[in-house]
Amino acid sequence: MNDLEYDELTDNTLLAVEEAIELLELDLDYESHGGLLSITFPDQSKIIINKQPPLQQLWVATKFNGHHFEWRDQQWIDNRTGSEFWQLLTDAASKQAGSPVVLAPQQAGTK
Repeated sequence: MNDLEYDELTDNTLLAVEEAIELLELDLDYESHGGLLSITFPDQSKIIINKQPPLQQLWVATKFNGHHFEWRDQQWIDNRTGSEFWQLLTDAASKQAGSPVVLAPQQAGTK
């Protein structure tokens, strides 16, 4: 993938995370700027998602650990654990929120 494709893909992923947060009935705050998305939980813990253009990766830092995702087979995959991005984000958000949270991209035509 070239740099333009990477930028478009990561920008769309970050936007999809923001949209998924908006649909939750949980009081999560988020802030996005310059390729970095910070999600703040009620206990003030955070999940940070940021672009890593030189490596063409998407990095996620949770309260518990960090993950480096690479685009493989049309999805972001953690290069250490093999976890899929949305599943890891859902698991980490649930742990940090202390209750079940489901974060998933919205399908076209649904809201």
